[in-house]
Amino acid sequence: MARLENKVAVITGAASGIGRASAGLFAREGATVVLADMKREAGEAAVAEIVGAGGHAEFVATDVSREEDVRALIDGAAERHGRLDVLYNNAGGATSKDGKVTDMPLEEFWRTMSVDLFGTFLGCRFAIPHMARGGGGSIINTTSIRALIGTAGADAYSAAKGGVLTLTKALAMQWHVDKIRVNAIGPGVVATERVKALVRPDDPIVKKSLMGVMEPDDIAYLALYLASDESRRITGAILPAESGASTF
Repeated sequence: MARLENKVAVITGAASGIGRASAGLFAREGATVVLADMKREAGEAAVAEIVGAGGHAEFVATDVSREEDVRALIDGAAERHGRLDVLYNNAGGATSKDGKVTDMPLEEFWRTMSVDLFGTFLGCRFAIPHMARGGGGSIINTTSIRALIGTAGADAYSAAKGGVLTLTKALAMQWHVDKIRVNAIGPGVVATERVKALVRPDDPIVKKSLMGVMEPDDIAYLALYLASDESRRITGAILPAESGASTF
């Protein structure tokens, strides 16, 4: 039996990178996958790829920083498919405008907070009631190596991902009674197109990646474990996926 047979999973930021790799993997493991992203063309292409391979998927255009978008995404998925088993809050990321707290534009700070932290908050806010009514579920949040160790050059992103880390633990403490697991993955440098455009080869985090830079599939397989019943007793965990970089 496939590891996610009969499960319904929502993945944000699913049009590219880690989210797209995870959507394809979840579908191959039997899940019905709802892909959410602002990039409609890429998202629909990802769905077509999954459906073409025999999987079940749909795309919902979503800005995770907008309450009405996230509510419609989560409520719509649960209503159309009769349940919600997995929420993977994957959307987020820094831009080249991020930097030192003394220098970055204030609008970049609030943009990062609204997408990375508030977007995760909203996903959890609307998914938890559906999961509680359905007898449980798995929420997977995306933090970062920047929340685990001190790094320079992305202070807004570090702050937002630190908030995601702490929110994950707080929710795990509260919602275990409803059999809802809340865990987070802390990626290091992952070779997505966005990261390759932002991170220089001589970046200290790249140099600290003992086993080499991660690939999107490396993160997707960890998300699959957290989505599956194999992790049924795992909650409140922050799982580094950073090629050993946080050991320094």
